[in-house]
Amino acid sequence: MGINREVGIIGGGVSGLLACKYMLEKGFHPIVFEAQSSVGGVWTKTLATTKLQTPKDIYQFSDFAWPSSVTDDFPDHQQVLDYITSYAHHFHLLRHIKFNTKVEQIHYEGSSEEEMRAWHLWNGTGEPFTSKGKWRLSLKNTLNHELTQEYKVDFLILCVGRFNGVPNIPEFGPKKGPEMFKGKVIHSMDYASMDNQTALDFVKGKRVTVVGFQKSALDITMECSAVNGVEHPCTVLYKTEHWNLPDYLPWGIPLAYFYLSRFSEFTLHKPGQGFLLTLLATILSPLRWAFAKFVESHIKRKLGLAKFGMVPKHGFLKDVSSCLISTVPEKFYDKVQEGSIVLKKAPSFSFTQEGILVDGEAETLKTDIVILATGFKGDQQLKNIFASPTFQDLILGSPKEILPLYRECIHAEIPQMAVIGFSESVSNLYTSEMRCRWLAELLDGKFKVPSIEEMKKDMRKWDAYMKRYSGEYYRRSCIAILNVWYNDQLCKDMGLNPYRKKGLFAELFQPYGPMDFSTASSSS
Repeated sequence: MGINREVGIIGGGVSGLLACKYMLEKGFHPIVFEAQSSVGGVWTKTLATTKLQTPKDIYQFSDFAWPSSVTDDFPDHQQVLDYITSYAHHFHLLRHIKFNTKVEQIHYEGSSEEEMRAWHLWNGTGEPFTSKGKWRLSLKNTLNHELTQEYKVDFLILCVGRFNGVPNIPEFGPKKGPEMFKGKVIHSMDYASMDNQTALDFVKGKRVTVVGFQKSALDITMECSAVNGVEHPCTVLYKTEHWNLPDYLPWGIPLAYFYLSRFSEFTLHKPGQGFLLTLLATILSPLRWAFAKFVESHIKRKLGLAKFGMVPKHGFLKDVSSCLISTVPEKFYDKVQEGSIVLKKAPSFSFTQEGILVDGEAETLKTDIVILATGFKGDQQLKNIFASPTFQDLILGSPKEILPLYRECIHAEIPQMAVIGFSESVSNLYTSEMRCRWLAELLDGKFKVPSIEEMKKDMRKWDAYMKRYSGEYYRRSCIAILNVWYNDQLCKDMGLNPYRKKGLFAELFQPYGPMDFSTASSSS
């Protein structure tokens, strides 16, 4: 079926490489458009000291294991980048990539918007391809910034991710923003794009304030404290305490047993489950609570959170359900103890000439550099790539609901297009690979998606699940701790057996990971 079908893939990160590999396997002609000069996505612009967030046995390709030379459970930035690059070479993907080529905008050429509004099925027919529909891509060379030729494809996969592109900059009132500050204000993406020595020279001997308390903020803070010590402490401004992990072994038991096993998911009310599973989740709710408390007790003990006033007021389940879990760099709180890192709670703040004024305080926090580790507006990056205002509105959906993607992959009302790697999970590589396999089977005609209304109904169920467990920390794209249930749906669509373990005990209690879905066991 893939004969003469061109599939455009925007982004040469992990998701883009996976999409390319699985499209090739089905006989399609993929072409990857990558704005940078190499593969790796966010890993090409990451702090040198950054390590993998999840254990490597969960973050790996199902058919390309980590090399035996990588012995650390949490490989460093360079090891991860080398691993991803090796994958691209192993499967001969580089020949299908146009480097230094940024897709400025995408234009759909086919049915009119009036026709599309009347559709009952995705693409009007339920098929992934139509005879007259194509996507036209406007390209720019990132080396000379000149517009190059336009390109047309039969299907388009957006693998732009959500941790790059459009920085999330806090909003400030008149005369309260960075323009008032005589020092330097940068976003964490600017810091990460510097080479290691330039970054260290930038903060050396300076009073640095880092805004944020997720992974980038913690890593940048550690680098600053290592350079400046107690003489120029690095201040961290944070809004809310979160259950960041010291490791993945609460009291010596792998965390995956609590949140990546089939039994652990029996304790959760899952979208689309039947009466018996709903009843079981209700009966097992005390166990769900106990899992979280068990993990919390380990974190509090290991990091000494009470001593630093950093015990969150909400439970661990809310954080892990919202994809808000980060790993704390080794000896982070030792640096707090010695005084080279200062933690300061600041629900809101403004800038003055000399630094930052935390709302409710009288004295300015004097600083030379402010680094905003405040994340990215990934949804805006998705929106901006569409030329059509209608498609821009459709891809964003309601700000009070999940990003409207069926199976976290396709938009019911946008034809011949998929989005891979935007929605988060416990392990993004693992999840992206499953989605790419699902999409490849869909494009190959192995199954069809349901009607537009049925897809919307399914998305509403997932939205209700996310809101139920995330509470006030609800985010619009996070399947979080329902990896097994989510993969079950993908497997059933593809006609694969979702039960991958040997024996009932293993099936219930052993954690699921990428190797359970290796190609060798696909038909088991």
